[in-house]
Amino acid sequence: MSVTKETVIERLKTVNGPDFTGNIVDLGMVSEIFIADSKVFFSITVPAARAQEMEPLRAAAERVVKAIPGVAGAVVALTAEKKGGGMEAPVAARPAPRPAPPVAAPHPAPHAPASHSQGKRGVPGIEAIIAVASGKGGVGKSTTAVNLALGLAANGLKVGVLDADIYGPSMPRLLNIHGRPQTVDGKILKPMQNYGLKVMSMGFLVDEETPMIWRGPMVMSALTQMLREVEWGPLDVLVVDMPPGTGDAQLTMAQQVPLAGAVIVSTPQDLALIDARKGLNMFRKVDVPLLGIVENMSYFLAPDTGKRYDIFGHGGARREAERLGVTFLGEVPLEMGIRESSDEGAPVVASKPDSAEAKIYRDIASKVWDRVNEERGAAADAVPSIVFE
Repeated sequence: MSVTKETVIERLKTVNGPDFTGNIVDLGMVSEIFIADSKVFFSITVPAARAQEMEPLRAAAERVVKAIPGVAGAVVALTAEKKGGGMEAPVAARPAPRPAPPVAAPHPAPHAPASHSQGKRGVPGIEAIIAVASGKGGVGKSTTAVNLALGLAANGLKVGVLDADIYGPSMPRLLNIHGRPQTVDGKILKPMQNYGLKVMSMGFLVDEETPMIWRGPMVMSALTQMLREVEWGPLDVLVVDMPPGTGDAQLTMAQQVPLAGAVIVSTPQDLALIDARKGLNMFRKVDVPLLGIVENMSYFLAPDTGKRYDIFGHGGARREAERLGVTFLGEVPLEMGIRESSDEGAPVVASKPDSAEAKIYRDIASKVWDRVNEERGAAADAVPSIVFE
């Protein structure tokens, strides 16, 4: 039997609100309900300061929904209101965080690279997946990822971008994409598009100012769905903008996804390089090829005099790459035009394709793709041949 939103709402009215005041529906805590393939998705908005103690409430809501006849499963997340917008007053119902609906497991991609990915299920229609990572936040990783993707596209490839930063998605703003993605038969999401890129981000499924309070398993589930339950293909390459650091999300992507390689973004100073080293070591431990290091904010050229200033030092990432035997992909300057164009949702490679900065990103993109092909060739050479005599 089919499940309706009305049935779900009626059941949720049996779940008491915080401190047993009313129920979670009448208190306006329940987001828009999304049903796909007999599975129910919704979130519950709670005060940020009380998020940890609200887990039993979330579990109760999930339990009553799963008990509805015809429901195959339920995914219930907690989201937080900003200070002053919690249970001090009833939360007004508004468009909801809607994780991508699950579908049956796809078959492995026939062209997925064999190297470094044995036992990892490929993604149909995607030839190669590249992770862009950093050991810490604030080094310009997302800006680098989007301009790298545009550089690959400018070099003639079909490119997609997966924003894997669940807690701080950047792609909607960087690529000036608004609205909600459509679905194919109510099951598979269509990626959003701009500048010739196919894009998926949690930022398309939740409001920009809605903080996510998801534990590790919820983050992993959302990442898996955005990767495997989106109509990506055909793509030559998918660029994954990884969350900063070396946590659950990064480790899961590295262990479960057939990554063609990883690009590490760092600034020149020693503190950033220490964290970048952690990211490099993580990918090495899980046998993901290191495609190279990008030194972002490498130097500053004064717009009035043209004088160069090494604000964060210079050359640290290049020396680190040489020390570790990793390809140095290039230096990106600290340039106001890059920052302004990113804030405006018009990345420099797309908005100023003839600029010196755009050329830097295109050159980095060329080196990255060359490294991907080198890794593919090395993997092909490593495959043993069976000879019948």
